[in-house]
Amino acid sequence: MARKKKYTYEVVDLFCGIGGLSYGLKCQGMKILAGYDLDWTCQYAYETNTGGFFNYRDVRTIKGEEISKLYSKKGNIIRVLAGCAPCQPFSSYAFKNKNKDKNKYSLLYEFGRLVKEVHPEIVTMENVPAIVSFKLKSVLADFVNTLQDEGYHVNYKVVYCPDYGIPQTRKRLVLLASRLGDIDLIPPTHNKNNYVTVKDVIGNLPPIEAGKGCSTDTLHRCRSLSSINLQRLEATPYGGSWRDWPKELMLECHKRESGKSFGSVYGRMVWEEPAPTMTTLCTGIGNGRFGHPMQNRAISAREAALFQTFPITYKFFPNEQEVSLTKASRYIGNAVPPRLGEVIAESIMSHISGLNEKK
Repeated sequence: MARKKKYTYEVVDLFCGIGGLSYGLKCQGMKILAGYDLDWTCQYAYETNTGGFFNYRDVRTIKGEEISKLYSKKGNIIRVLAGCAPCQPFSSYAFKNKNKDKNKYSLLYEFGRLVKEVHPEIVTMENVPAIVSFKLKSVLADFVNTLQDEGYHVNYKVVYCPDYGIPQTRKRLVLLASRLGDIDLIPPTHNKNNYVTVKDVIGNLPPIEAGKGCSTDTLHRCRSLSSINLQRLEATPYGGSWRDWPKELMLECHKRESGKSFGSVYGRMVWEEPAPTMTTLCTGIGNGRFGHPMQNRAISAREAALFQTFPITYKFFPNEQEVSLTKASRYIGNAVPPRLGEVIAESIMSHISGLNEKK
């Protein structure tokens, strides 16, 4: 019986941010070589947690030859080129804007260019599900066509994150492409009967007050509330929102017909369900259902990080005594959940293992 080949998986991560995707891939045994991003403040977190080298670069200035040189030349190497092009152009708001500027979507075209120049064995891309809504000539279709023209087998789907043990109702498009054969995501690991809930994740954290933090965890700190907002949160019942307030506490915008559709703002989470999607504004109660289930405050940066599946050991700042809630929220909200990175890694490794068994 022939011995199975052992492979080394080497990763270059475009648009890497603080390393959520890279860290997830690393947790499953992949070697992170480098990440590229235009936010230089992400360097500390990326390098400290993933072990890869951070490159402060615009992807439009990168040549494929530069990336190719990062991968090993000897051994059974599976080269993985990963990336999550900034999702703002593909957001729901962007879709409502009829005056779309194709230049906004150029980063995904640059990703396609680099795939053609590097020709890695595996490509993976993660993005917001709204990108699927484009018509046939959309940038997603162009990206898929580019990969298929280069000989890749392409598979993409919209993932409901709780199905993979991620405790937030986030939906993300995950694309996998392989030059070696058909590839697909591993089956879901959870269902509605065993989703990871808010209580599972933050139920045991020490209680804190609005504007204060925990003495033993500097990331477990939340924003202060004005007197009126504190009254509003006190008037918000379990699982409720601004709709439950007396009229004198309501904002003028919520009294208008146009404001009635934003039913979750100033809302409280519930213990028994996954959290809502973490955004770059997830530590503010006026930006979504980001109120703590019981305490009169918004969620802390630590709670947001845990909902994104960052382990408590993840290092976000070189000096953790000087935690910026604004930066922490942006880092966390922009990140790929590390657990989703693990799912992608498991899928790639399962794909390679399956090909190996067929030989």
